[in-house]
Amino acid sequence: MNIPLLAGTVSTVLFAASMLPMLLKAVRTKDLESYSVGNIATTNVANAVHSFYVFDLPAGPVWLLHSFYIVASALMLLWCLRYRKVPDDALNEPIGEPVTEGTEQ
Repeated sequence: MNIPLLAGTVSTVLFAASMLPMLLKAVRTKDLESYSVGNIATTNVANAVHSFYVFDLPAGPVWLLHSFYIVASALMLLWCLRYRKVPDDALNEPIGEPVTEGTEQ
C-alpha cells in the first residue's frame, strides 16, 4: 500500500469537497459581494504560475487538486465580474464636469 499516494488522494478529495459549498452558493445565489475581485484575480494569476511547477511533477493527486483549484478560481472570477452589483448612485452620476451655459471664466 502506497501511504503517500493514499494521503494525497484523500486530502485532494477533502480540499475539493471543502470548496464545493462556496461554489454552489455562489452559482445558486449569484451574491458575490463579500468576495474581493482583486483577490480572486490574484489567485488566478498565482494558479497559472504555479501550474508550471505542478504539471512538471509526475501525474498524481496534486494534478487533480490543482486542476480543481484552477477551475474553481476561474469560475469565481467569472461570476464576480458577471454578477457584481453596480451601486444605484453610480448609475445616476454624470460623466465628467457639468457644463454651465452662459458663464465665462
